[in-house]
Amino acid sequence: MDYRHELKHEISPQDAQVLRRRLRAVAKPDPHAAGGRYFIRSLYFDSPNDRALREKLDGADRREKFRIRYYDLDPSVIHLEKKSKLHGLGAKRAATLSAAEAQAIVDGDFGWMAAADDRPLVQELYGKIRGQGLRPKTIVDYTREPFVFAPGNVRVTLDYDIRTGLRCTDFLDPHCVTVPAGDAPIILEVKWDAYLPDLIRDLIQLEGRHASAFSKYAQCRLYG
Repeated sequence: MDYRHELKHEISPQDAQVLRRRLRAVAKPDPHAAGGRYFIRSLYFDSPNDRALREKLDGADRREKFRIRYYDLDPSVIHLEKKSKLHGLGAKRAATLSAAEAQAIVDGDFGWMAAADDRPLVQELYGKIRGQGLRPKTIVDYTREPFVFAPGNVRVTLDYDIRTGLRCTDFLDPHCVTVPAGDAPIILEVKWDAYLPDLIRDLIQLEGRHASAFSKYAQCRLYG
């Protein structure tokens, strides 16, 4: 598993305007982002005792969480993802799911996952559903503006309008009601491989802003 460096800042709308101007001058928009942005809907999993949430809040050095994700409410491409953190570095593994498979998981139909021989990640989630009691916990919605910079394989994103489905797990229902996740800020995320170019490091500097451990999942669990 390849780990990448990750940096987060909580920023204001005014900060975001400044960063947009700077990023557009040196970086490229992500080619997958029509109009420069896209909508993300994720369904996060957790155990009955909220292990993933507690490990995040406690700042555990080694932790993981599972989620299902799709974009712009288009169910033709759905990913199961496992996010891992180790010594401050992050990694992600992914596997594809059909809409029917994602719906089966939401409905509590897990038996088919054991036979997903071509997708070890699906089998791993199945094992943890059975062994740790992982279950879909809540929907997390937000809008993302992504930029890419080739040297260092840098990806910079602005995430905002973070909303929670409370305890709703009706992941594929485009009319699912979500509500603002408290007073969530705009999140600047920067990810890179071996090095972060000085140009990008200087560009993202904002007066009074410091690295943050903000978690969209934790923020969306404010209400339960």
